[in-house]
Amino acid sequence: MHAGLKITAFAAALAATFGTAYGVGQGLGPVVDDEPPARHDAHMGGDSGRSEHPGEPGRSGRPGHSGHEMAPAGGLQVSENGCTLDLRTPRLAAGRTADLRFAIRGDDGRAVTAFRREHDKELHLIVASRDLNTYRHLHPTRAADGTWSIPVSLPRAGGYRVFADFTPEKKGAENLTLGADLAVSGTYAPQNLPAPNTTATTDGYEVKLGGALRPGAARELKLTVSRGGRPVTDLQPYLGAYGHLVALRSGDLAYLHVHPNGEPGHGTTAAGPDISFTATAPSSGIYRLFLDFKHEGTVHTAAFTVSAGGGAAAPLDEAPHESSGVHGH
Repeated sequence: MHAGLKITAFAAALAATFGTAYGVGQGLGPVVDDEPPARHDAHMGGDSGRSEHPGEPGRSGRPGHSGHEMAPAGGLQVSENGCTLDLRTPRLAAGRTADLRFAIRGDDGRAVTAFRREHDKELHLIVASRDLNTYRHLHPTRAADGTWSIPVSLPRAGGYRVFADFTPEKKGAENLTLGADLAVSGTYAPQNLPAPNTTATTDGYEVKLGGALRPGAARELKLTVSRGGRPVTDLQPYLGAYGHLVALRSGDLAYLHVHPNGEPGHGTTAAGPDISFTATAPSSGIYRLFLDFKHEGTVHTAAFTVSAGGGAAAPLDEAPHESSGVHGH
């Protein structure tokens, strides 16, 4: 057989294999979640300077909680700085609730059982689909043996990425974000990345995005929350802040969490309608932004698609918003 015919036959066989993988429950790609999370929170990504994916930008710098320093892209590695994300549940079935179980293992292979509490939690878990249409921000429970678990139901089959954001409780330990692939079986229907937008609606709220991501440069992002055409000025602190922002880069799902400028209780940070962040994109490209905010006892998530280096977001001075003054909490 000629070389060209051999390659064609191999490609056809490979396509047939992957085309049926999800239907038989053996899909190997990461999976996405379309339903809004019941609980949310996030943390900074890890710092590595290298990528799992050849040709992808490396990571450098470590941000503080103010978000003013160069923010690294985390979640590209399953192991880093002596810690490994051991995903004990590599597959789930679409539409069925099941426990997602995992452990963080040290160099000795033992499960890590001591973590620093940051923003009221020892570990923050993000589950996102490869097409970035589904996003969950979860807080699992840790057993005494170091196994983490949480019930999860993912609505669609496909590839997902699981991010574990944590800091081990040991001298000199730094915050890490490790990532692993999750497969969800069922009938797979690919979806396009949502179109660029500067306004998002969620649970009756409208959130407007002002500002733009820029690769290698710190820029302010301002998100303005309203409901029924009126500004929301009584946002509630959620895990120590009025908002949490996670950015995932389309293509490799590089993870970036940005904390807001200002904190509740300082007397200078308003409880809405504006939530201000300072973010630095690790590279040019398309990003999906997920904002978590709390109002009237419920956490809501607003999502945006933006481009770093020529974005979908409007300049800050053009982003429409209302402000009713500063409220100290």
